[in-house]
Amino acid sequence: MKTQEGSERQPKTGSARLLELAATKKPLIIGAGFLSALASVVSFVPFVAIYYIVREIVGAYPGFDLLDSEKVIRLGWLAFGGVIGNILLYFAALMCSHLAAFGTLYQLKLNFAYHIARLPLGFHLGYGSGKLRKVMDENIEKIEGFIAHQFPDIVASFVAPVVMLVILFAFDWRFGLAALAGIAVSLFVEFRAYGNDSAKKMMDNYQASLEEMNNASVEYIRGISVVKAFRQTVFSFRSLHDTIKKYTSFVLPYTLSWENYMSLFMTLINHIYLFILPVGILIGMRATDYASFAQTFIFYLIFVPSISSVLMKIMYVSSGMMQISGGVERMDSVLNEKVLPEPQKERRSLGSDIVFEDVSFSYEGSGAPALNHVSFAAKQGQVTAIVGPSGSGKSTIAHLIPRFYDVSGGRIFVGGTDIRDMELATLMDKVSFVFQDVFLFKQSIMENIRIGNQGASDEEIIAAAKAAQCHEFIKRLPQGYHTVIGTRGVHLSGGERQRIAIARAIVKNAPILVLDEATAFADPENEHLIQKAFEKLIQNKTVIIIAHRLSTVRGADKIIVMKEGAAVEQGTHDELVRAGGKYSEMWKMYTSSLHWKMSRAGREVHV
Repeated sequence: MKTQEGSERQPKTGSARLLELAATKKPLIIGAGFLSALASVVSFVPFVAIYYIVREIVGAYPGFDLLDSEKVIRLGWLAFGGVIGNILLYFAALMCSHLAAFGTLYQLKLNFAYHIARLPLGFHLGYGSGKLRKVMDENIEKIEGFIAHQFPDIVASFVAPVVMLVILFAFDWRFGLAALAGIAVSLFVEFRAYGNDSAKKMMDNYQASLEEMNNASVEYIRGISVVKAFRQTVFSFRSLHDTIKKYTSFVLPYTLSWENYMSLFMTLINHIYLFILPVGILIGMRATDYASFAQTFIFYLIFVPSISSVLMKIMYVSSGMMQISGGVERMDSVLNEKVLPEPQKERRSLGSDIVFEDVSFSYEGSGAPALNHVSFAAKQGQVTAIVGPSGSGKSTIAHLIPRFYDVSGGRIFVGGTDIRDMELATLMDKVSFVFQDVFLFKQSIMENIRIGNQGASDEEIIAAAKAAQCHEFIKRLPQGYHTVIGTRGVHLSGGERQRIAIARAIVKNAPILVLDEATAFADPENEHLIQKAFEKLIQNKTVIIIAHRLSTVRGADKIIVMKEGAAVEQGTHDELVRAGGKYSEMWKMYTSSLHWKMSRAGREVHV
């Protein structure tokens, strides 16, 4: 977006960004601000009433029979009404701010979830799930807390000092100046603690170290089986241990750095009457109307202690805003990550053929290319297998087809259309996946399969499960298809989880099917049954199989052999074996491995 002068508008940061987020529910926010300001004004009504009560009492002294008791009682009720009015107005302000906060939180989380779903897979792998969880759960939740609670306090922290200063100078400007001097010194100390650049930098570092520790903690918990298997502890799991040490080494100096400032600030705001006393003594020494002096001096001694609550609120607001601002900046840093670009005008694809045309790709931060000028065609109704040693680029090809990443060079076509000219939703509708790493949500098995097609009926889910050879083991579970995975000791084996993923692909019934080691965890019997299910599933579809076991791709219509990111051979199994190249070498190694033996102390064990 550009301004009238043509220069780009700078994105808002800090308190301006927080207020911009709060303004998404403008009527409620305006209402909350107005009511909070009014509550702040009304909160000083009791002190004004007290001043006039003191004046009535001092004016009647020593003959209290002259005291206008009815007026004193009315002033007492006025003071009580001020307290009640402050409570009711502040409560109404919080009602408005909470409604605005919940609406904003809902929209922010939806926008954030939608945005990260459109980011390239590489961002998620590099950023870390622990950091994303903290941003989405904690940092965005803090914005809700800011709008619900701290926004009304911000308004009050601006209004209250103004009203307070008016009262301080309204009755005696000399006492007002003395109190103002105490306030100025207190605020100077507070801003020395919170208002400088080094304090903001320390808060940013604090937030960053907290996120790193959170990320390492998630990794530690997810890998707890490996940690226990190799007798590791939190002290020997270096990533987590180092982040905890870093957090500890930072947070202690960070906290102690405010110790002197905070002690001095708290002392000053709770003893501002010490600035009043010497002024009162000097004025009293020259006073001629002691009754007028006494009533004013007593009022200021009563009123001045209330200044501490006003200044404490300012400190609370400034400290909270600094913490929340850091979280908002992290949220914005994710929201500012570039999503995969969508075409302005979608081009329709005809058919489901996949063509890689001189495709090159490099992972961010990697020196060597993962793919280097790769070209091949996968025809509709045929099975195209991609084989090669680890790190040769097989899975990268699978990730590029659905645009988990965008190519660095060349083009990928689906049905004759560059996938970058297709809307992501259209492309994803065309492709089904079964990856080696299967993730199942903590939902019922029925819902886990239905993720493949939200409109599928229960009967279609069961039919897909039968085709994927899942039905038998699902029926043995406590609640069958309604069993929630991960609850009450219900856990699935690797092969069972993979068959659930296959059922997802079957129920989706997309024209393109990408299988990344789809039978990796299957035993020989189930592998045979799954292959039988695939015979029906792959009819009329474009199928790409990423495989390590060459036996699974022997019958493929075309085999692409990858080596160091390049497609070095293409052809059928028989053609490639006769060619005597890389595939032939791999096939010989594979067949010889079927007869490997292990021996020890003269004993032979067949593998």
